[in-house]
Amino acid sequence: MKTTERLMNAAKDIWQAYNEHPFVLGIQNGTLDKEKFRFYIIQDYLYLEEYAKVFAVGVAKAKSPETVKLFSKYIAVMNGELDVHSGYLAKFGVTQEEIAAARRSLDNLSYTSYMLRVAYEEGEAEILAAILSCAYSYEVIAKKMVQQHPACVEDPFYGTWIQGYSSDAYSEGNVVLLDTLNRLTEHYTEQQLEHLTDIFVACSRYELSFWEMSWRRQM
Repeated sequence: MKTTERLMNAAKDIWQAYNEHPFVLGIQNGTLDKEKFRFYIIQDYLYLEEYAKVFAVGVAKAKSPETVKLFSKYIAVMNGELDVHSGYLAKFGVTQEEIAAARRSLDNLSYTSYMLRVAYEEGEAEILAAILSCAYSYEVIAKKMVQQHPACVEDPFYGTWIQGYSSDAYSEGNVVLLDTLNRLTEHYTEQQLEHLTDIFVACSRYELSFWEMSWRRQM
């Protein structure tokens, strides 16, 4: 069994709960209160600021030019996603001043602090395991939305979000992440794999908490 298959099996119940969550269902059905989505988008921006730092530490921890390029590529991607003048931030009229004044919710702070701790204390494979639950779950969630409600991609507001995360381009990036993690852990011991699984499951739980936090707009 590949490492990534093992990780997914360990977190399968958590991942199934993603698409059953009212926040995610609201995006899928186009019924989500836009103020809840606005709250989510701002918290997601604050999350991505720290997420980018995890990749930056990954560059320093990487042991091959290929892994350096992989981690550094995602730092560059974050530069685009952290633009308040584009995407949903622009649609909501969120300003740089509002972002600067915003606080991370407790769930957001806990999640990003955990990922950064993994990044500083662990190796390149463990860093990949920590970020994978976010990177890959968005693809899985969006594709499940399309499967359950094909017309969701045409929603005038949420359709863009669904299209982006269910796209071939986004999937191609995840294939590289998955393949790299499998390659880096080919010779991992059972103890190392158990530790890797603990990291992945913890971050998967944080992802579910992020949806719940956004649903409740809970700081």
